[in-house]
Amino acid sequence: MGRITAVVNLTLDGVMQAPGRADEDTRNGFTGGGWAHRYADPVQGRVMGAHMAAHSDGGLLFGRRTYEDFFGFWPHRTDNPFTEVLNKAEKFVCSRTLAEPLPWQNSALLPGDGVAAVRALGAGRPDLDLVVLGSGELLRSLMRAGMIDEYLLSIHPLTVGPGARLFDGVDVGPLRLTDSVTTTTGVLIATYRPAGEESR
Repeated sequence: MGRITAVVNLTLDGVMQAPGRADEDTRNGFTGGGWAHRYADPVQGRVMGAHMAAHSDGGLLFGRRTYEDFFGFWPHRTDNPFTEVLNKAEKFVCSRTLAEPLPWQNSALLPGDGVAAVRALGAGRPDLDLVVLGSGELLRSLMRAGMIDEYLLSIHPLTVGPGARLFDGVDVGPLRLTDSVTTTTGVLIATYRPAGEESR
């Protein structure tokens, strides 16, 4: 199986829920959505753009909720460097409820259990690297299964209190910092790998 990288926006208190919009994800009464926008700057855009370019020959991995949210937003934007990359990328969607054909170009459904489906994908395409964007429930399942090779975390300088957290109910053990960049707005973009993992 290729490398799986998790790309996640976080608050200082570990919340990953609804960084983009107030109505993005209001599960469990969450009212703090849209917290990431005020911290966007050219440094973050450059770093994330470079990361997407470096992984352009791999695939994107989504849970159903994040896939539908991204599809409702990104294909219609023309004012950024990300839409074209997202449109062209192979997209794999883990879902027990969706059915093919999926609406976004270059999308394939991975039905049933997410961990088993991703393992089967990796067995059939062992050179395929995957990037998980958000997709908290799927991501935590992959983390519990020890399948995440790298975490690219954009840690924002605020706290929001209650909300879904990346490491809720998950113990991945010690991590090793391999790179970090600080933006002009105080966002720490930190890359971690499981401690002791050999470079792959």
